[in-house]
Amino acid sequence: MNLDLSKKVSYKLLTEIFILLTFGLALLSCEARNGVTNEAEQANLSKPLLPDQPNILWLVAEDLSPIIPPFGDNTVDTPNLSRLAREGVRYTRVFSPSGVCAPSRAAIATGKYQNSIGALHMRTSSVSAFAPGTFTPYEAVPPAGVKMHSEYFRAAGYYASNNSKEDYQFSKTVTAWDESSITAHWRNRAPGQPFFSIFNFSVTHESQVWARAGQPLLVDESLDVPIPPYLPDTEIAKKDIRRVYSNIVALDQQLGNILDQLEEDGLLENTIIFFYSDHGGPLPRQKRMLYDSGMNLPLIIRFPDKWRAGEVDDQLISFVDFKSTALSLVNIKPPGYVDGRAFLGVYANSPERRYVHGAADRFDELHDTIRAVRDKRFKYLRNYFPERGYYMPLKYREQMPIMQEMLSLRDNNQLTENQALWFRDEKDPIELFDTENDPHELNNLAGNSEYVDKITELSDEMDRWMVEIEDQGLIPEQELVLSLWPGRIQPVTEAPVAINQSGALVLRSNTEGASIGYQFVDDSTSLSEQWQLYSSALTIPAGKLLVTIADRIGYKPSEILVVE
Repeated sequence: MNLDLSKKVSYKLLTEIFILLTFGLALLSCEARNGVTNEAEQANLSKPLLPDQPNILWLVAEDLSPIIPPFGDNTVDTPNLSRLAREGVRYTRVFSPSGVCAPSRAAIATGKYQNSIGALHMRTSSVSAFAPGTFTPYEAVPPAGVKMHSEYFRAAGYYASNNSKEDYQFSKTVTAWDESSITAHWRNRAPGQPFFSIFNFSVTHESQVWARAGQPLLVDESLDVPIPPYLPDTEIAKKDIRRVYSNIVALDQQLGNILDQLEEDGLLENTIIFFYSDHGGPLPRQKRMLYDSGMNLPLIIRFPDKWRAGEVDDQLISFVDFKSTALSLVNIKPPGYVDGRAFLGVYANSPERRYVHGAADRFDELHDTIRAVRDKRFKYLRNYFPERGYYMPLKYREQMPIMQEMLSLRDNNQLTENQALWFRDEKDPIELFDTENDPHELNNLAGNSEYVDKITELSDEMDRWMVEIEDQGLIPEQELVLSLWPGRIQPVTEAPVAINQSGALVLRSNTEGASIGYQFVDDSTSLSEQWQLYSSALTIPAGKLLVTIADRIGYKPSEILVVE
């Protein structure tokens, strides 16, 4: 979808306003790339020796910053994650494009930034539950032809399973998965069939800080926990932080059960394992933020035969890179529409990233617009509503005791200077942080003339990115909904048509970019939830009926067509 000219003009106007707030127009030359020093070495790092059709297993935590032993935090033991790290590669500069789950998962599934496909606001389809009467529930609608990551694996003969969280800002298409449920598992595939399987672990989710409050801790109740300087050093705060670490222990146990099953099935050395989380941590000033506390996450990849075992890779990686990388690792060419790059596999031919980007927009019932860009050291943020403070009184988050504690300390003027930063009535229009020397991003360098060139460099990069992806964040949400769903009515995929060509049936839908699913049934067979993905002409077996359906992301599935 193209933005109209007035929207693009508004970008330039806002850009000029922000530049006036900075200190110059010099462009800093590109920093020298660290690590790999030539293309031959890069190719060697990117292309492991793999089985012909390796399995891909994604183990996905929720709301977890890199506060685990493989990334230097030894507060609790995580034997399974630590083993993965010893046998795999730790990636230290991995970032979600949002500080919250649904927009981030949309980016992973599609390979496109959430703010380019209508998936930027948290949430879309269930917004009425958080803000009754405010917005019409809707779904993101990517450009025609955009498919979920899993569909590419299915088209290549893989069994695709998801257990079980979806939360993509759109309903999964009927052709996306072989199964997506709490029982989904690679073990349900055909014998010998390669698989792409995802297991999601909710135990580290923000809600589990208060929902599990009555359960025994899996750590010592007097455990000495690290407390970031933006959180209070009180007993109530420590109790919630201990719960976070207790939940990490539970995560490690649950993840270990899946790894045990993989080994029981003799599949460990045929499988590429990704462990990551959907964004940063669950605590106040972490989740939903575009500071590293909300965007930076752990990634470990274990390869067959322990390729690059124990290595640390510090290249910049974004979630929009995951889809291309997973496809590249199994010799599937990534689609041309993606915003990301493959950083591994046979299609890992592009240079390493110089920047990662982030966007924050509506969260539940409250709205803001913030954009971020980061290189390996510096983070630049642009606040489009500086008159609004950072803290948002979200009802969901305020169920957390540590959040209630911070509000009480605020009201009694007992917060430290660093803790009070989050509660300022206004934000700085722009922020610049040296994440190397200020990892908690507390000292805004935007007013320091020493950093004029860096501010200009990152500001220019932000402008370039926003125009390139046609960022929808400056469009009022009601207008955005109308552009995605004209008349606020969800578009419907047109039903397939069947064309007989030399005795075989060719299926088509007139909805651009739609996928087609099919099943063969007889009079005694009920329809399955599993639709086969149509790719070439079909012949109907004797005594069977052909049942077909078409679907496109953001659209309603079509009516069913039955062919005798």
